[in-house]
Amino acid sequence: MAPRFDFSDLWAKDTRRATPVVVKMENPNYSIVEVEEPDGAFRPMEKSRGKNAKQVTWVLLLKAHKAVGFLTWLASVFWSLLGSVKRRLSFTHPLGSERLGRDRWLFSAIKLFLAASLLVLGFELVAYYRGWHYFKNPNLHIPTSKLEIQSLFHLLYVGWLSLRADYIAPPIKALSKFCIVLFLVQSVDRLGLCLGCIWIKFNRIKPRINEDPFRNDDVEGSGSEYPMVLVQIPMCNEREVYDQSISAVCQLDWPKDRILIQVLDDSDDESIQQLIRAEVTKWSQKGVNIIYRHRLVRTGYKAGNLKSAMSCDYVEAYEFVAIFDADFQPSSDFLKLTVPHFKEKPELGLVQARWAFVNKDENLLTRLQNINLCFHFEVEQQVNGVFLNFFGFNGTAGVWRIKALEESGGWLERTTVEDMDIAVRAHLHGWKFIYLNDVKVLCEVPESYEAYKKQQHRWHSGPMQLFRLCLRAILTSKIAMWKKANLILLFFLLRKLILPFYSFTLFCVILPITMFVPEAELPVWVICYVPIFMSLLNILPAPKSFPFIVPYLLFENTMSVTKFNAMVSGLFQLGSSYEWIVTKKAGRSSESDLMGLTESKKIPPNQMLRGVSESEISQLEEPKKQSVPVKKTNKIFHKELALAFLLLTAAVRSLLASQGVHFYFLLFQGLTFLLVGLDLIGEQMT
Repeated sequence: MAPRFDFSDLWAKDTRRATPVVVKMENPNYSIVEVEEPDGAFRPMEKSRGKNAKQVTWVLLLKAHKAVGFLTWLASVFWSLLGSVKRRLSFTHPLGSERLGRDRWLFSAIKLFLAASLLVLGFELVAYYRGWHYFKNPNLHIPTSKLEIQSLFHLLYVGWLSLRADYIAPPIKALSKFCIVLFLVQSVDRLGLCLGCIWIKFNRIKPRINEDPFRNDDVEGSGSEYPMVLVQIPMCNEREVYDQSISAVCQLDWPKDRILIQVLDDSDDESIQQLIRAEVTKWSQKGVNIIYRHRLVRTGYKAGNLKSAMSCDYVEAYEFVAIFDADFQPSSDFLKLTVPHFKEKPELGLVQARWAFVNKDENLLTRLQNINLCFHFEVEQQVNGVFLNFFGFNGTAGVWRIKALEESGGWLERTTVEDMDIAVRAHLHGWKFIYLNDVKVLCEVPESYEAYKKQQHRWHSGPMQLFRLCLRAILTSKIAMWKKANLILLFFLLRKLILPFYSFTLFCVILPITMFVPEAELPVWVICYVPIFMSLLNILPAPKSFPFIVPYLLFENTMSVTKFNAMVSGLFQLGSSYEWIVTKKAGRSSESDLMGLTESKKIPPNQMLRGVSESEISQLEEPKKQSVPVKKTNKIFHKELALAFLLLTAAVRSLLASQGVHFYFLLFQGLTFLLVGLDLIGEQMT
């Protein structure tokens, strides 16, 4: 008979006696467990009772080691950052300073807000230590009886609370609601553009041409089918890039008797003039139909330069004109990819190509610019070109029908955005535009913050100048009413005026003020969720830039002060609204050219690389000479620094009130303004 393994009586007996059973294991991996009840061993145990003293000691030591390692790494990173900042700031003495001129009004307003915020913060700190103020309670009790007033300072504090609640908070609430509405409207517009781009991609919509529209079966008249094309390269003191653009344009694949290249040099430096003349002479001796033009009276900036070139008698023989800025390097088949679109389309006035950037990965500033410009070309230009047949001419990398330029009034010198001016006037005269997203022209983006800031100032003050000048012409034109509405409401107001207005007002003015006026506090979705969503939409055309979404969001808010200042200056003709400063170039060749030079070292005489002149090749083949170091300097940008201190002060106030999202946003936004104000982003200017 099998033995019985029945321990129920034993368990019952032990239970009745209510004495604990102690189980001891020799293995140190197990702990001592006391079982008080029959089923106690099968119940879940507390984590704190499942570890012995030795295990707890090792866990604490491990956590302490990790904490010390993290603190050491954080300290080393912070020390390295401080060292790099110190080296950059002390590279050249004294530091340069931003010239404010007549734009001082905005800087004065920011300083006033900063002084007021520091005063209020100190006032509230004193009230807090005296027991009158609680940072975490926005709905404070305001004493109304004289018996509750303890001193004159307390009376002032009570007066401040009443003033804040009754007179300051209501207008701030109204302004914040107005800006939020504008923010949402602009977000809907941006979302609509993205949906339109997705629809274009899904349906594979793009302008198409025949394989060889200028093909001529007659061998003797091989070039007669090609139209006459004029190519213009306007430049001004472009020492770094003049040879690259001339070299690239001179290698365009087009019959030599059907093309003329104009190098329009507005340089006031005689040494640069001689270099450009020599480059033009070199290509002319090779059989290229190229001429050099230099104006003695440099009026009207780029528009005046182009207008002067178009007044030549020989221009009447040409049907189209292609324009390239000095840093642009078109591929050899550019004309064959763009000019054929004009065939059998007499209403077509402009064919615009896309920009591609050879230095987009040079530094953080160029990467952030690449995100913005990719969205502009991939989404804005493409959607407007497909659905409206209208967009702003980018000033370069485009081909115009000369008849469209003449009927629209030609180049005018009234604004600093002559490209947008001629595009609007051509649209009002009924001409249509085509944008080619697949045709890319290499160029550069500014690598220093100073150059980028000056470029953005011109790009945002010019449209407001143009809006004032052409509003009457838009209203009285004969185009359809919906086209007038698109020009006024979307093209000018929403995308050129409202965007910089609400971006600066909401995130750089109202948000820090609401930290000191908690009755008007902004909701979290306004400062966090919607901006992140909009940044995701902006970054979609450049998916490789996704890791830079947070710096992109912070930097765009930082640039809002420059864009807002430029918008107001252009709209009311304040400060330097009509100032044109040539964007500083670095003179970088395309990546393919550099790779080819690195691998081959020697270039066949019958094969010239695009974007690289013979002078550059000879310089690369010659042994390197000892170069003289070029001094570089940092500039101090006053408005950015003042806003940095304002936002950091508001961040301290938010920290005292334990506002999580608001504090982190203000902290990182303030640090971004600080870095930009000290010129620590991008390259230094020579």
